[in-house]
Amino acid sequence: MGEDNSTGDYTAAILIASDRAAAGIRPDGTSGLLKSRLEESGFRVRFCSVLPDDKSAIVELLRRWVLEEKINLILTSGGTGLGQRDVTPEATLEVVERRIPGMEEAMRQQSLKITPNAMLSRAVVGCAARSLIINLPGNPAGAIENFNVIASALHHAIELILGRRPDP
Repeated sequence: MGEDNSTGDYTAAILIASDRAAAGIRPDGTSGLLKSRLEESGFRVRFCSVLPDDKSAIVELLRRWVLEEKINLILTSGGTGLGQRDVTPEATLEVVERRIPGMEEAMRQQSLKITPNAMLSRAVVGCAARSLIINLPGNPAGAIENFNVIASALHHAIELILGRRPDP
């Protein structure tokens, strides 16, 4: 389902990594914003999950979305900082086969214009099988700001990953 999209109707999934949101202590203020932004960008959001900051659970869900569901674009939000429970980049690195440092750098560079704390982000972007996985900040505004930085390159990146377009 995720790779059979010659019309450009790509699939997407959103993973919120947050102990507090998973426990119902605080509301998830990010997934709805990301879902709207994805739909505006031509993606069909198939899954939206909230998990605690648990590396093995994150790895398991990412692998399922990549290998079984064949999701084109997976956005994670949260767990990219320096806290002891921030493990999203490590989980993502267990799944991705190739990193895309240009996207990582672009998000950090733009975020540095807003806050010096952006240099503390450990967000990872990479390809796994035929999926693109992007770590975004847990803060709703930061997640949208970072998504907006790379949004214009997403369709082209997915076309390249799917082998539909030769790399110039």
